Amino acid sequence: MPRNNGHVPAYRLHKPSGQARVIINHEHVYLGKFGSAESREKYARLIGELATVPARTDAIDACGSGTPISINEVILAYWRFAKSHYSRDGSPTREIETIRESLRPLRESYGSTTAKDFGPKRLKAVRQTMVVAGLSRGVINNRARRIKRMFKWAVAEEFIPPSVYHGLQAVAGLSFGRSAARETEPIHPVPDLYVAAVLPFLSPHVAAMVKVQRLATEDKLASG
Repeated sequence: MPRNNGHVPAYRLHKPSGQARVIINHEHVYLGKFGSAESREKYARLIGELATVPARTDAIDACGSGTPISINEVILAYWRFAKSHYSRDGSPTREIETIRESLRPLRESYGSTTAKDFGPKRLKAVRQTMVVAGLSRGVINNRARRIKRMFKWAVAEEFIPPSVYHGLQAVAGLSFGRSAARETEPIHPVPDLYVAAVLPFLSPHVAAMVKVQRLATEDKLASG
């Protein structure tokens, strides 16, 4: 298990082999072809494992004492918390993977940045990388909210000043038709033919609920 001494090992290129590598506890770990999805996944997994080890104790507090904490260090500490908090019956929930994907562009773009210096413009820059990556507007907004939630947690733990989270709150979500983010196809109602075929197999109570829902959908489409 990698030892968490407060330093986040960098993702580096090993020029002679063309492979990506990371140095952990003076050991060179090769990750695969530099820049490949496989190598970045292995790197993210190794960095995630660091979060299972107690974090350093000299992190900055809200008053500014101690050594300034980086975004990478906040991510590691938050990841340790999330693995415990978002679990059910001892197993991680789907939220864990969503958090991992949400924080990845933040780590890749600003991991070494001092956490207290992360502001609205940098959050917008991280969001733009998701737009360029082709993610849908809904997914981007959800991931941006999770990034904000991590900073809110960091404020509660007194890793960063409250002003950091307050500033990020000023960044509104992307609006429909007002950004370059991809829009998903609308979900249309199930055809009446399929609904009619299922109704005989439902209990009277459930069948009545389906009929009410269908009528409500028809009214909404008619008014829209």
